[in-house]
Amino acid sequence: MDHCLEGKRLVVIGGTTGLGFSAARAFVAEGARIVIIGRNSENAKRAEKELGKKAVALAGDATKPATAVKAVQRAVNKWGGLDGLYHVAGGSGRKMGDGPLHEFSDDGWRATLDLNLTSLMFSNRAAVRQFLAQGSSGAILNMGSVLGWSPSPRFFATHAYAAAKAAIIGFTKSIAAYYATNNIRCNVLAPALVETPMAKRAAQDESILQLMKSKQPLDGGRIGQPADLDGAAVYFMSDASKFTTGQVLAVDGGWCVSEGQYE
Repeated sequence: MDHCLEGKRLVVIGGTTGLGFSAARAFVAEGARIVIIGRNSENAKRAEKELGKKAVALAGDATKPATAVKAVQRAVNKWGGLDGLYHVAGGSGRKMGDGPLHEFSDDGWRATLDLNLTSLMFSNRAAVRQFLAQGSSGAILNMGSVLGWSPSPRFFATHAYAAAKAAIIGFTKSIAAYYATNNIRCNVLAPALVETPMAKRAAQDESILQLMKSKQPLDGGRIGQPADLDGAAVYFMSDASKFTTGQVLAVDGGWCVSEGQYE
């Protein structure tokens, strides 16, 4: 699939670090022109410099409805339109009050849903409105998590986060069905534990790393790396997936089919 994204105009929400930035780099390598957005302005500047002339990076808060609209409009103004959206922005609500149900706060619930689910609705709405205005096909890829349906209670007991990631599946399938006749494809990419800034706590926990040897047994049993998801993200943004919608792909190192043992 050499240069399988040639000519594609893509927006990546949460594209300046971690999984989003790794995908953005892969998109550019495959010929796409992109707009990426992230919360931190310094990360945005660094990402734009590294990605080169086919990328524009903006700083903004994905939980604000105007942020995705700005990113889509920038793609239209800079590249002439929009062909795809990859929504990666989100993260653990642990520091905001998420956790086991009997412990988490009302504010933690709301903040975690805003960060992971409401932000995604904003970006998907902005993209769909642009596809409809263009009268064109389009691709949306949403970041889920295996925790949306395959819990790991000992180490990953953040119930609001799990609820948000499960909701992303229902939301994506629903809009995939509604907009299929417009040739707008909507899919979910669901990783397990991947080494990103969000996963710093888990990636430094020896007990969790021990668990990963059997819970994510592929490739020797390890924590995932952002690049492990790049191929799937490229597929969903490319015409190779033109007959695929409403699907959930777990890129999880075997998480969902492994019992997982820890000492």
